[in-house]
Amino acid sequence: MIEHADNIGMGAVLRADVCVIGAGPAGIALTLALAERGVSVLLLESGEREADAATQALYAGELANAQLHSPPDTYRQRRLGGSSAIWGGRCMPFDVQDFETRAQVPHSGWPLSYEDLLPYYPAANALAEAGRFSYDARQALGEQVAPMIAGFDSPSVSTEGLERFSCPTHFGQRYAGRLQNATGVRLLLGANVTALHLQADGQRLASVTVRSLKGRQFEVAARSTVLASGGLETARLLLASQGRTPAGVGNAHDVVGRYYMCHIAGQVGSLRVSGSPRQVRHGYEVSPEGIYCRRRLQVVASEQRRLGLANAVARLHFARITDPAHRSGVLSGLFLSRRLISYEYSRRLQGGQTTLASYARHVLNIASDPLDTAGFLGHWLLKRTLAERKFPSVILRNRSNLFSLEVHGEQLPQAQSRVTLSDRRDALGMPQLHVDWRYAQADIESVRGTLDVLALAFEASGVARFDYQRETLEEDLMRFGAYGGHHLGTARMGSDPRTSVVNADCQLHSVRNLFVAGSAVFPTSSQANPTLTLIALSLRLADTLATRLARPPPLQLHALAEAA
Repeated sequence: MIEHADNIGMGAVLRADVCVIGAGPAGIALTLALAERGVSVLLLESGEREADAATQALYAGELANAQLHSPPDTYRQRRLGGSSAIWGGRCMPFDVQDFETRAQVPHSGWPLSYEDLLPYYPAANALAEAGRFSYDARQALGEQVAPMIAGFDSPSVSTEGLERFSCPTHFGQRYAGRLQNATGVRLLLGANVTALHLQADGQRLASVTVRSLKGRQFEVAARSTVLASGGLETARLLLASQGRTPAGVGNAHDVVGRYYMCHIAGQVGSLRVSGSPRQVRHGYEVSPEGIYCRRRLQVVASEQRRLGLANAVARLHFARITDPAHRSGVLSGLFLSRRLISYEYSRRLQGGQTTLASYARHVLNIASDPLDTAGFLGHWLLKRTLAERKFPSVILRNRSNLFSLEVHGEQLPQAQSRVTLSDRRDALGMPQLHVDWRYAQADIESVRGTLDVLALAFEASGVARFDYQRETLEEDLMRFGAYGGHHLGTARMGSDPRTSVVNADCQLHSVRNLFVAGSAVFPTSSQANPTLTLIALSLRLADTLATRLARPPPLQLHALAEAA
């Protein structure tokens, strides 16, 4: 059943087995899995079915450094489906080593292993509509599939890892019908949780206060409550709930909001591959079940450990779009139309030369490259704009075997990178967030070490050469600051309450019936985009809650995956 908070009686007290706060991918996956187990769920979503400016403004906040981090109300979407409304659909699991305690990554080590999460990844893949759980090119694309780069083979660098792409699936649109019809599920739109209230002993959550923008207010008292409101908003709600705990709920050791991570990313260097362009598979390949896939370069785990490197991947990429010297009509067209593209995807089209002469060169590129430009527009219309499963991104024809590397690397967790509460308040009276995201020189040095391994491997193969400017690497990686909407670690998971907020079951150390779902609990960031893993963690949490509430498992372990 789907209702609106404005239709709930003033002062009412709503009850359920589980209250889930936030209807993004984590909250929706958790709710559907709990419903399969016969658990009654009250799902609270601040937003509406579609984007709403007044609701979105509740995400506004302050930045310590606007050059390093985007405004808090960008990249995040406060509506049914959450930020899946604007995501690119990239899916891949974390690697085995990401869960381990690694000497080269301070504060690393999850209180659960890759094997603990593995049973939930296939169902997460199904919910994300990314096909079957298969992330090795030889298994997913077939043993006879052509290599990523013909003739390149290195014991230190893998080219067989895949990223798979969702439609991309807007969880609000895709699963609204399931939520409407699910037995025991009640979804309230326009329902903003403004406070968490603990019992007198501080060890259990008694209720949460819910308010609508039109002034409706009521309480929810559930047997268990889950914060599934994203990596930033989860910390905000915990910190702002100061009734019995002046420092905020779960924050006795000043950990909530700390260890805030994104990813270290940028376009770097020049890779020139010998031979025919047909021998390089730099774009998207389609799996037998019709899923777009793409291969990446990655230093293998044993070399990461030996050389003291954090995890990272690199994709073959085209030249920098802002520089008209690339002579590509397609890239120049993208640059000139950047103001028509959403913030999330246009930010990296900003910058570069903006003189009249540079604009003229971009126009000349388009005029002198009409066939490729027209072909690209037709492909984009058919395969992206009109397609249900959309072509993931811009890929240009490989004419010269000259590429840059698009790096996506793990950020080392550090306590000084954090979010706190601002003195400013939103329309509901909640303190806004103050975001102080920081990176360390060790982040840059780790990427430098990864690039050096790649350069040596290419040189040893004799089929390619990679060069980059060591002196400008930090500038290249930090040109746009923190990467996108990957907000991680602000309520981190661990075994020690002095350095973490939740335990291996995603339960707050200090509050027995309060849990966190989503990327806020990630102790480390991996090289991978977080969506698939946060969905898998949410499904694991559903099993934990259902067991605690004495609800038997479904007949089949992956019933949810099959239903998706």
